[in-house]
Amino acid sequence: MNSYLTVLKKYAVFNGRARRKEYWMFVLFNMIFAIVAMIIDNVAGLTIEPLPYGFIYVIYMLAVILPALAVLVRRLHDIGKSGLWLFIAFIPLVGGIWLIVLMCQDSKEVSNQYGENPKQVLI
Repeated sequence: MNSYLTVLKKYAVFNGRARRKEYWMFVLFNMIFAIVAMIIDNVAGLTIEPLPYGFIYVIYMLAVILPALAVLVRRLHDIGKSGLWLFIAFIPLVGGIWLIVLMCQDSKEVSNQYGENPKQVLI
């Protein structure tokens, strides 16, 4: 939960680096909150007719799209890649898989053009 709040505090910060743990914990809690928002929409009857979600879900997703993109770019910076690598996800079939592989890689041990290694800063 702490990593989720850290990402929200850096709402639109696209520079710097984000550890693997920070990224994946944000993804986990983001999925949990999205599912809860979808359940609330269904229970309250707020769903948009042909879709399984409604207004609460849409508002939540619009609120977290910038932090999600920012942490994705910072995670790419952590492995030494430019933030433009996120566009690889638009390549059909292999793009999304390759982006997941990149997100699973460990941090570069040394500092790079995007900043100090976050693992060394915490120690």
